[in-house]
Amino acid sequence: MGLANGKIHVVINDAPILEFDRSKPVPGQQKRYLDNMDSRMENGIELNGEFIAAPNASQRSQFVASSMVNALFAENYSLAVAMCTWLAERIPELKQVQVIGDPEGEMRIDLMFDRDYQTTQAEQPIKFFNPKINNL
Repeated sequence: MGLANGKIHVVINDAPILEFDRSKPVPGQQKRYLDNMDSRMENGIELNGEFIAAPNASQRSQFVASSMVNALFAENYSLAVAMCTWLAERIPELKQVQVIGDPEGEMRIDLMFDRDYQTTQAEQPIKFFNPKINNL
């Protein structure tokens, strides 16, 4: 659970909303807050309307990601950053959180481990042939 290289990007409906830089150390007070979150989750969590008494790492990650997205939609940015910090510290291989939908309707949250935000957004460039420019 220490520092890992890279960043986590939170992308909602294809728009980058939040970025967390893992190269910056997490202060002691924030680390204690993350430990407190872990302790509270040991007592169980509610995920998708179902109580889970002993959540595994994947369920905890889904719960924290969902809490982060709800905090972003509620404009509670300090809570959103705390949730993002937990994801960055506890899941070092996580590269981005992608969200599709809105809080009033259906929402899908995907944790992405294989692509960072820049790679995901990169498109194959289209090059047009122009005889005047290409001297033909």
